[in-house]
Amino acid sequence: MVEPTAPWEIPAFRRWLQLRVFGAMAAQIQFTAIGWWVYEVTGDTLDLAWVGLAQFLPVLTLSLLGGQLADRYDRRLVLGLAWLTQSLCAVGFATLSAQGYAETPLLFALCFMMGTGRALGNPSGQAIAATLVPPALLSRAVAASTAVFQASTLIGPSLCGGLIAWTGGATAAFTLAAIFPVIAALGVATLPLQRSAPRSITVEALMEGLRFAWDSRMLFACISLDLFAVLLGGATALLPVVAADVLHVGAQGYGVLRAAPAVGAGVVALGLAWRPMERHVGPRMLLSVAGFGAATVVFGLSTSFPLSLAALVCLGACDMVSVVIRQTLVQLHTPDEMRGRISAVNLVFIGASNELGEFESGLTARLWGVVRAVVFGGVGTLMITGLWALIFPELRRTDRVTDNRRN
Repeated sequence: MVEPTAPWEIPAFRRWLQLRVFGAMAAQIQFTAIGWWVYEVTGDTLDLAWVGLAQFLPVLTLSLLGGQLADRYDRRLVLGLAWLTQSLCAVGFATLSAQGYAETPLLFALCFMMGTGRALGNPSGQAIAATLVPPALLSRAVAASTAVFQASTLIGPSLCGGLIAWTGGATAAFTLAAIFPVIAALGVATLPLQRSAPRSITVEALMEGLRFAWDSRMLFACISLDLFAVLLGGATALLPVVAADVLHVGAQGYGVLRAAPAVGAGVVALGLAWRPMERHVGPRMLLSVAGFGAATVVFGLSTSFPLSLAALVCLGACDMVSVVIRQTLVQLHTPDEMRGRISAVNLVFIGASNELGEFESGLTARLWGVVRAVVFGGVGTLMITGLWALIFPELRRTDRVTDNRRN
């Protein structure tokens, strides 16, 4: 039997990429529609902060349980149910939008339910992907999977913005976001069986993932750097406000802005899938995070639509380098029987940086204004990068992803 030389030569991995398109595109359409609709209904940037917080709380509190489920049950079943939950939430949003519902408590409840589905299902998704390819191809598989995700992130928001502009509301976008996860949930059954070792769901087992990440200093440095950088530099949460009040580009322009980071990220991910990083991994990660912060500052100061697009493209490109390094490290350093729980720890940090970052951005925008909030976040990211380079010298000295690997 001829050994595959690229991850996309493996049929199961190709099927996984196809399913990831539907799941990721549905999520991006839904995220984009929620941000635009909530701001259109309330006109309050603080409500954007509450939307982010409502999605973050389940990620913070339930992701570790999701990791346990991934290591305890068939990961295909767990992920499929999570995608169906996402579909139900989209149906709820579509119904409320069609009826002109403007009360925020139910909106936040649906956001919380959507976050719950992601928290319980995403560890299984990350663990499944790592089992479909041999370790030698894992870095390229991470980049390829991320490239597909970024393509969905590019198409989804643009499609959402176009639907909102065409129909005058978010109902059609939410309806589409309800259909795609059902397709993904049905297709996940075609992947190889994800066997799991019988074990009880206990607090001790939940904590194993946290201890593993804490004991691996290199792993902890990468994950925590991403958390604080994106927490401070989460400018995308304010895109509805920037599009409407700063750049004055409307719903379609908002969709293009929302998709811009995916352009840069997708190009970088495709490049890394074809030619993975082999040397100077640590310095490249630090430089990419610093570039993320600098691009955020430029975006915050810009009043030009083309310059704002360029800044967001650079932001996405820099972020992708960090994502590929972090995810490759997580999977290479983790035994399969713990993949769900370690993926859950990683997702808690990702969720904290994204959802809590949205809350921070909305809150600071309410207090200081949009421009100051975005610039503050970018400067904070630059400061965090310099601080992490001092606190974790092994990060800036790391040459290959296998350096400092825990046996």
